[in-house]
Amino acid sequence: MTGWHAPDDLVTRYADGSLAETDAWSLEKHLEHCGRCAVRVSHAVRAGAAGPVLADIRAAVLTAAPEPAPAAAAVLAARVRTAPAAVPAPDRAPAPPRAARAFGGRLTRILWAAGPAVRGTWAGAVVLVALGAVALAYGGGWAGARPLLLALAPVVPVAGVALSYGRHADPLHEIAASTPSGGLRLLLTRTAAVLAVSAPSLTVAGLLLPSAGPRLPAGPATAGWLLPGLALTLASLVLSGYLGCRTATAVVGGGWLLAVSAPLLVSTGTGLTAGLTEQLSLYFTGAPSQGGWAAATVLCALLLAARRTAYDRLETM
Repeated sequence: MTGWHAPDDLVTRYADGSLAETDAWSLEKHLEHCGRCAVRVSHAVRAGAAGPVLADIRAAVLTAAPEPAPAAAAVLAARVRTAPAAVPAPDRAPAPPRAARAFGGRLTRILWAAGPAVRGTWAGAVVLVALGAVALAYGGGWAGARPLLLALAPVVPVAGVALSYGRHADPLHEIAASTPSGGLRLLLTRTAAVLAVSAPSLTVAGLLLPSAGPRLPAGPATAGWLLPGLALTLASLVLSGYLGCRTATAVVGGGWLLAVSAPLLVSTGTGLTAGLTEQLSLYFTGAPSQGGWAAATVLCALLLAARRTAYDRLETM
């Protein structure tokens, strides 16, 4: 965008919040490299309805900020006057290269946007579940570790979404969700981070688990849960537009666990491990079941795109 600057009507609509979400994202990206447009947007925001609120916040911050000690201020001013322009102060490390600063800033923004899926303890909990299944299989000699892991795997990302998005998970949620980068974009970013953590961990754990014994059915493939897990995760996002994130994930996760466990409660002919393995084979194995999960995934993605504006203020009230 060299030589291009945002038109006045674009700046005005961005300042009053009427600019389309995709256009707002493009303008924000342009503001990262264009100081002239950043100044114009800042003036437009302060001149709008949010101006008095921002002025009050700035005054409150300046009032609460402690004044620097006179002696420290004098020493700092003397150092600034006497330090050579091209030589850093002896007690200060040289500034990192511009490329390193840019990479560090981008990485910080990515980690913040990813949410508790990578910044909190949820990732450690997923790894602990995977290692626990491996320990039960090899240390405890329990043949049901693999089907149990495959039964729980599709709802682990659903639970991760519930723990990564909303006021209960992020103290700055209201602020982040109210920006043009919030809404569905932020929700999908958190969901992608959850899937990036849970899918490899649980898949690797499933590959490490021993296969069923000679008296048990073979069961579904280790990666058979990935498409159902994606479909259930997207279904919880679609339902979040109606019920809220935590309620939607509870409904989807509880529905899956009920669908898996209910047939086992009424079955009397087989053991728990064999019955769970057969039940999972019905859900995960074969082209019809996987095709049904694929259709459900596409349908949920289309519903998300159609109702994307419903997520602009999700869980901000």
